[in-house]
Amino acid sequence: MPKSQNPHVPLALKRRRTRTRTVIVAFECFATTMSITLEEESFNARYSLWTKEALEELPHNFTITDPFLSGHPIVFASPGFLKMTGYTPQEVIGRNGRAFQGPKTNRRSVMEIREAIREERSVQVTLLNYRKSGSPFWILFHMVPVFEKDDGRVIHFVGVQVPISRKEHRTNGDMSEMVFGSCRGEVFVQRKRVLQVECNEQGLEDWEHCEASESEKLKAVEAINNVLSILKRYSEFAGGLVCEKRYCLRGAECLSSSLVISLGRIKQSFVLTNPCLPDMPIVYASDAFLTLTGYKREEVLGQNCRFLNGVDSDSSVLYKMKECILKRQPCTVQVQNYSNRKDKSTFWNLLHISPVRNASGKTAYFVGVQVEASCRNSECKEVRPETKQLSVVGAVRVAVRSSFMVTC
Repeated sequence: MPKSQNPHVPLALKRRRTRTRTVIVAFECFATTMSITLEEESFNARYSLWTKEALEELPHNFTITDPFLSGHPIVFASPGFLKMTGYTPQEVIGRNGRAFQGPKTNRRSVMEIREAIREERSVQVTLLNYRKSGSPFWILFHMVPVFEKDDGRVIHFVGVQVPISRKEHRTNGDMSEMVFGSCRGEVFVQRKRVLQVECNEQGLEDWEHCEASESEKLKAVEAINNVLSILKRYSEFAGGLVCEKRYCLRGAECLSSSLVISLGRIKQSFVLTNPCLPDMPIVYASDAFLTLTGYKREEVLGQNCRFLNGVDSDSSVLYKMKECILKRQPCTVQVQNYSNRKDKSTFWNLLHISPVRNASGKTAYFVGVQVEASCRNSECKEVRPETKQLSVVGAVRVAVRSSFMVTC
């Protein structure tokens, strides 16, 4: 029998395709599980076990998002939000809020939200969103950042959505049209006769400047306060503390989350100091710096870098560093520093210091890049890993200039 007429070939192909589909489905399920695990970890790491239960009892429509996870995904969605949009929790958790926008969503309002996220501030805008069924509806969107009280970092954003029930759209003599969030209008005549009018796409364009009422704005503020109250209360039970206002460590500047994320991608040992603040304190310390010196982050932030020096630190080298900082010039030195390890050991620090300027050319920070030398005395030859240090300086400059920090 010819090969093309083999009756077992179609069956073998069918089995192979079935196995392939099974593998693809299994992989998609695994990827979804991993994604949900990250979102759950983001939420559970900050709050106690009873937080979700308390939040689910609130009657408000809201979501909680994590700017530190890739794509700034939703990590919690209230039952009210799910009912309003028609989605299930599995369809919402891990997605960005733009998934609920559509072709008629005002781009200007979206940009206002993005700018507020970058600047880590609250915002309140009207927005045209879309349900799972595809039908549009107007909401008043009120978003606020949630800060870590210990270091002032933004850890989450809370976004409350209040449906806009109606808006006076046009008045003509004794007739007025009322526009509803369900994309349906009612025309009221003086004789109280009611005509139902379906809205077409042109009608949606006319509603581009929909405004919320004062009572709806008050509802949004009330919902935000209730959510923040629960987050603050249950974060304390979990051993941490969150708040709606930014708190900074003694003498330290609070960096934006976007800048902290960018700096966190740099794996070398370095610190960022602010010359605009008294005594030029450290405002950022990399994980590699903490490993090198043995200090904890809370022991470093707000301190001047001189705490690393000791009796064996060369005073002439320290003077050279001070002169270069005053002149806003880069310099590379070798200095003996002291660690915070149990043995209080010293190490030779090949230090490169460079100013970091903002977009206007003004010095906003100084970056100090540390490389531990293998030598143990001042007579050994100085090693200058300039390529590594300059790459760190370049990465820090890019991160600072792309952020929306306000310098002195």
